[in-house]
Amino acid sequence: MKSRKASDLRSLTTEELASFINESVENITRLRFQLALGQLQDSASIKTLRKDIARMRTILHERNSNAN
Repeated sequence: MKSRKASDLRSLTTEELASFINESVENITRLRFQLALGQLQDSASIKTLRKDIARMRTILHERNSNAN
């Protein structure tokens, strides 16, 4: 799984970022279940996804801080 670049994420709207965060959280939950069951082939994808979520939340936080 390839990580998303911050420059690409900044071009998205706030609603799109929020939906990507929700999808990513659901996806990371599925990956954790697969890891627990021994079905996950690429365990590094969990780390990549966690970093992507953090990157998206940071961008949302920056937007909220600049709006005030």
